[in-house]
Amino acid sequence: MKVMASRADAATELTRLLRTPFLRALAEPARLDVLEVMLAHGGGDVASIAAHLPQDRSVVSRHLQALEDAGVVRSTWQGRHRRYELDGGGFVKGFEALAVKVRALANVCCPPAVEPQTTARRRK
Repeated sequence: MKVMASRADAATELTRLLRTPFLRALAEPARLDVLEVMLAHGGGDVASIAAHLPQDRSVVSRHLQALEDAGVVRSTWQGRHRRYELDGGGFVKGFEALAVKVRALANVCCPPAVEPQTTARRRK
């Protein structure tokens, strides 16, 4: 990552990071519902995952595709069906990569607050 020259540059880059496919995939409540089902029941094909959700299979399929594109879910073909499962390594990697970038940018655009020094002395 290049060194940011100004607060404005860092703020622009941080805003761009907030719109990455990884965070956008996790920002959609319906996708979080899909992840919740997969955490509770494990992976499966679209029909088995959709059976736990109020959305149609086609909607769940689109959510699974977005999660796969973001690296949170992976799929494999089993016969004529596509099986989806959580990609723990991809999930962690996405958060770690984001954390490294945000940490560097935050120091430029929004440094931590300086806590006031206390001048109170202990009384004997």
